[in-house]
Amino acid sequence: MPIKGSCHCGATQFEIDFTPESATRCNCTFCTKRGALWIYGEPDKFRLLTPMDANTRYSPTWEENKHYFCATCGCTTFSDNPDYSLFMTDPENAEANFDPSKRRISVNLWLLDDFDIQSVPIEHIDGRNGW
Repeated sequence: MPIKGSCHCGATQFEIDFTPESATRCNCTFCTKRGALWIYGEPDKFRLLTPMDANTRYSPTWEENKHYFCATCGCTTFSDNPDYSLFMTDPENAEANFDPSKRRISVNLWLLDDFDIQSVPIEHIDGRNGW
């Protein structure tokens, strides 16, 4: 059963077809200033239910990092990025095996509707010093 989510004003609505098992709190400047707790899924497990033009894209570093927020209320909604998980799980070989065409969707956990957010364990990542 899909889990629905939305921004504060409802202009951005989505569904995910996975149950978050953990969330990431990153201390990099982007994540801390956005205030997001990130959950990750495969692109085919995320469906935007409202028009894409209800969102604004922000890519502060690399064009391949596609971060979105609601154009009306400003809530951080989701990101479509290369799958950087190798850099956390296998840092010594990550650069050699990195494929920017392999994508991963990041969703702001705070936006899930009718979901027990408190039940999701939070992993802390030192993105400020690790990126």
